[in-house]
Amino acid sequence: MNLLNQALGVHEQALQVKSRRLEVLAQNIANADTPNYKARDIDFKAVLGAAQKQDTAMFATSTGHFATGQEISPDGMRYRTPFNTSFDGNTVEMSVEQANYGKAAADYQATLNFLENRVSSVRKALRGD
Repeated sequence: MNLLNQALGVHEQALQVKSRRLEVLAQNIANADTPNYKARDIDFKAVLGAAQKQDTAMFATSTGHFATGQEISPDGMRYRTPFNTSFDGNTVEMSVEQANYGKAAADYQATLNFLENRVSSVRKALRGD
């Protein structure tokens, strides 16, 4: 099984994160008219870095240093800061959400195609083609 994990690489985990991001963006679009709904998004780099177990944490070397910035939840979820404020407290901006959804869908499809090619290559190698 380790051989299969090496063949697929990080793309299996990337596909799961991209799928979750599409769900979050769809929820944002669905709640565009909900008062006080806060738009969310997934920080893909942070989630993938945690999945790869890369230690990118910053540490203060002196007590006079500032804190290390915004904490990320384990699932990489963050609230989006809107470009324009709304009267009802909703932070969903349809044009932004639709553009992000389109880009995320294209990224998901590209990762899926890459995985499909990898699986096809492994299948050919096992068959001896």
